Amino acid sequence: MISELHNLFNNLKRYSFPFENFRSEIPKNGIYILFERGEKFNEYDRIVRVGTHTGNNQLYSRLKQHFVKENKNRSIFRKNIGRCFLNKEGSPYQSLWELDITSRVERERNLRLLDLEFEKQIEKKISNYIQTNLTFCVFQVDSKEDRLFWESKITSTLAQSVEFKPSNNWLGNFSPKEKIRASGLWQVNELENAMLTRQEMDQLNSKIDS
Repeated sequence: MISELHNLFNNLKRYSFPFENFRSEIPKNGIYILFERGEKFNEYDRIVRVGTHTGNNQLYSRLKQHFVKENKNRSIFRKNIGRCFLNKEGSPYQSLWELDITSRVERERNLRLLDLEFEKQIEKKISNYIQTNLTFCVFQVDSKEDRLFWESKITSTLAQSVEFKPSNNWLGNFSPKEKIRASGLWQVNELENAMLTRQEMDQLNSKIDS
């Protein structure tokens, strides 16, 4: 089933940065599948993240939060890549990278501790990495309930496979999050839930074919 998932998603249209000209092709609601340069599963490009959105009609905006908007507090994917850069360099800033300044309370508590100029440099490094190395495909799923269902099923199926491993050069190997290193996925949630059944895999194939 791992090979079947990779075959299915490797054969969908692939998008890379910049993708503004393809906005009309990206469904308003759906799931995105990320691939990363240098990562392979057998003959396929290896899936490195499965994601979606909770708000209505927000798939394109969610992709922009990952690829374009330099704010790790709005994208856990960006935050995880930043963690790897800082950990790889042995930076003493790692603990401060975890602080959030989104809410008023957090801003009042944490802003004075942060080096915002240094964070801008890290954010630009993250953007360059994502825009240079990541591609994605998408498929339409209209309801929030269904999006969360398929995201969980696909992610858990990948994460629990003994065949599914990152390369030795994968940036995620520097993650301080053991679940990222072990799973080979840029995420820590939905890794240990129920996997796809044969019937659900057939349903997924039919959904995407249609």
